[in-house]
Amino acid sequence: MGKRDELIAKYADDLKNKCGMTPDMDLLTKVTIGCGPSIYDDDASTVAATQEHELETVKNNFLVKKLGLADGPQLMDAINAVIETYGKSERNKYRAVVYYMLVKHFGKENVYG
Repeated sequence: MGKRDELIAKYADDLKNKCGMTPDMDLLTKVTIGCGPSIYDDDASTVAATQEHELETVKNNFLVKKLGLADGPQLMDAINAVIETYGKSERNKYRAVVYYMLVKHFGKENVYG
């Protein structure tokens, strides 16, 4: 099992045990691949949920640019809902898991079709 497969397994475990979701492994794999090399970097692989500029980056670079959503307050509401689901006290909020939940939230699985 390669490093990426190990990370995907870890993300699936977080979705099951920390977020109470049964992951769609095919979609999770595609979202993880879409994150590129950032998944291998300790800092870039996580979302710093307490830093406003980090949440803005998720909104602008992922929701608006990647998923093609129109900017508005509903985007930050969705990010905050995902962070709440993941658990505010959870130290490591993996970017691939956050992105996966946002894709599911907005029903944008077709972006990864």
